[in-house]
Amino acid sequence: MPTARLTLRPHREDDFGWLQEMYTQPEVVRHLLDEPWDEATARAKLAKRITWDGLGGPSGAVSLVVEHAGVPVGDVILWLTDRERGVAEIGWALDPRHAGQGFAREAAAALLDLGFETSGLHRVVAQMDARNTASARLAETLGMRREAHHRQDLWSKGEWTDTLVYAMLASDRGVRGHL
Repeated sequence: MPTARLTLRPHREDDFGWLQEMYTQPEVVRHLLDEPWDEATARAKLAKRITWDGLGGPSGAVSLVVEHAGVPVGDVILWLTDRERGVAEIGWALDPRHAGQGFAREAAAALLDLGFETSGLHRVVAQMDARNTASARLAETLGMRREAHHRQDLWSKGEWTDTLVYAMLASDRGVRGHL
């Protein structure tokens, strides 16, 4: 799926190297639930992402590599949390070496288009560690509304963390949703 500057494509077996390299970086996993990926974790995560090939399929998820000029720079994921009612969650990760160029915004916006306009979703949610100010800014830039700030609701990596919840409805985008 092309955007103005990017190609979004399904994960492949040959994505192992860059994917593991990206998710071993402390600044990438700092606000994620995962620890830096070792080889076994990277292989398991990649195998799962390869099966996430469409919201309408058995996985109920789509996971896409974000490429710029043929180079992988990150990935975006959209997964159903309520198939019957058309509710999904979105997530994104970008290699810090490619930050500040609008790639995450462009890729996440394309994935929201896929969810709302192609798949007829009603609602998409983004949840993040409240300390992840870059992701919060991205959610706001995408037009998602901050709906909640849950205080110390998650025990992660040896400490209590806060969670921010952002969401967007199909009607926020002028699209008719699933229901």
